Amino acid sequence: MSKMINWGILGTSFISGVMADAVKAQGQSRLYAVAGRNTTTLAEFATQYNIAHQFTDFEALINDPLVDVIYIALPNHLHHEYVIKAANAGKAILCEKSLSVDMPSTIASLDAVKHNKVFFLEGLMYLAHPFMQQLSQTIASGVIGEIKSIRGQYCAAISQFVNPASLGALFNLGCYPASLMQLVMQQQFGNNISQQYQLQATGRRGQDGNICESTAIVTYANGVQCLLHTAEDYGLHAGFTILGSLGSIDFTSNPWLPEAQGNHFSVRLYEQNAEVVNVEAKGNGFYYQVEAVLGALDSKQYTVPRPLAQLQDSLDIMRLLTTWHQAALESSAENLTVKR
Repeated sequence: MSKMINWGILGTSFISGVMADAVKAQGQSRLYAVAGRNTTTLAEFATQYNIAHQFTDFEALINDPLVDVIYIALPNHLHHEYVIKAANAGKAILCEKSLSVDMPSTIASLDAVKHNKVFFLEGLMYLAHPFMQQLSQTIASGVIGEIKSIRGQYCAAISQFVNPASLGALFNLGCYPASLMQLVMQQQFGNNISQQYQLQATGRRGQDGNICESTAIVTYANGVQCLLHTAEDYGLHAGFTILGSLGSIDFTSNPWLPEAQGNHFSVRLYEQNAEVVNVEAKGNGFYYQVEAVLGALDSKQYTVPRPLAQLQDSLDIMRLLTTWHQAALESSAENLTVKR
């Protein structure tokens, strides 16, 4: 690393702490500044992570000349505003998923990044972990043949913690299986396939009026059929299965929260015994996300390579999520009409 990189964190939520832990564990950059609205929480966070500079004004942190990279850990509906401000200030940006909650905000964010020629990464941190590199290598080996179907799921009991303005389960949880589906389809069939699909969905609204549970059927133009499911108001469950012409890949540990150890998926040729693939690493997905950002900045790159999301991937993922969200809203409205 040619210089010590200074991080500025926007927000003091749980995820900010997880990211701060990863920066400290990786050990090659510095937690320089943090911004938050609540002065008590802000002071506690700064003390816990030994961060010297505290701001209650987010823009003041962004414009601090000693901040190199901005980590945006605010609710989804605020992401685009601060991506644009950080890009206009010439800062490198790591923005938590999902990039926004609508397409106009998404497009405006990515346009600002491109116009200002700054580094940008959407924080789908699991994609940085060697677990996903191993998945890509296994698919590329051809062992399961040509991909025919995908099933992905992420449920977690987080409804009491989420900001209602962030629009519910799809943008907080559904983005994980949606983004991995997109990666797998691209790897097998080329980048253009990620824009060639039809989508149907069901939706259930929670107490805040947002979609709290939804199932989507995504049918790609080449005939591959995919099923995505997410829910935010009951238990934790994560899964991802790929069916190929010769066999299947099935995640037997949580694909969205890879750790240093305990990461595994099974590869099974049809009607044969499964082979378990284990992946050990130096740390969790956040650790490797920090490493990826620092590597890109050191080599003066504006993005990091796949399997992490490129700018076009973030755009495609958001288009999928917003299409899914609209279909789920329409379904939930129809269900309310029928019940009445």
